[in-house]
Amino acid sequence: MLFRKLGLVTIVTVYLLVLAGGIVRSTGSGMGCPDWPKCFGMWVPPTEVSQLPANYQQIYAEKLHGEVEFNAVKTWIEYANRLLGAFTGIVVFGVFVASFTFRKRDKALIYLSLLAVVLIGANAALGKFVVDSFLKPGVVTAHMLLAILVIFVLLYSIARAWSEVISVEKITNISLLNKILVLTLILSTLQVLIGTQVREAIDKVVANPLFGYNRATWIEQLGISFYIHRSFSLVLLGLHVYLIGQLKKNIESEGIIYRFFKALVLLVIIEIISGAVMAYFGVPAFVQPVHLTLAIVALGIQFVLLLLLNSEKVFKKEKA
Repeated sequence: MLFRKLGLVTIVTVYLLVLAGGIVRSTGSGMGCPDWPKCFGMWVPPTEVSQLPANYQQIYAEKLHGEVEFNAVKTWIEYANRLLGAFTGIVVFGVFVASFTFRKRDKALIYLSLLAVVLIGANAALGKFVVDSFLKPGVVTAHMLLAILVIFVLLYSIARAWSEVISVEKITNISLLNKILVLTLILSTLQVLIGTQVREAIDKVVANPLFGYNRATWIEQLGISFYIHRSFSLVLLGLHVYLIGQLKKNIESEGIIYRFFKALVLLVIIEIISGAVMAYFGVPAFVQPVHLTLAIVALGIQFVLLLLLNSEKVFKKEKA
């Protein structure tokens, strides 16, 4: 079915967009294009400073608080992020169109897909505000949280469509597993929010002329948010290990839910390793977007697991 396949493509595209956003942030390319939707007033950005007006620094000085310095790499990183964002919007709209194939048996998919289109459009508008606000920390965080909401809406839609053709293994004591999983999802979301505070603290350190040039000193300057974030990761690992232990006790056969749980625990371990690499190796720029994307993927898997555990109640009864 077109909707199911296109839905999976859309999820991958949205996660790639999260990764691209992380690359923009870690490379400091957020203001590579000082205007929106054009870049330096052009639909195709310049590749060298000679393509810009001689007074381009004066033209964009107010928007960039006087920090105008053309950098072709940063400009194209930011522009590529915007292009991927536009492509994502097109694919999400394609999912909405494809959802009409379910109009006779599950109209909720049409409304959910429409909601995804509205949310992705709202996030694009918020992206413009991110640029206009000169990467204001709270706005950047809201931009990311809205992206997470888009992912949840899409995941719910896709899981609902696939529930017709997949079966999940029988599990006992679902109530306990639900409580642990909901707690894990809440704490994981909180961990992501704390991570954004750490990221904002890094931005402040980078802007400080005393420390910004020396990555090795960044961690020392981050303050308590970093240590909370680091310690909390071990709590989450323990929760995930406990969760999969309880699942093994209450599962009748190892099927899709069990595989998702194993993938989730592995993902959390890799996430902790990437965090350790950042902490002990001067916050390498290439690790930062990976660390963020893994965290968002983990949230998505947790949400899908919650849907799968309650698939009979969430999907079949709603359609009845």
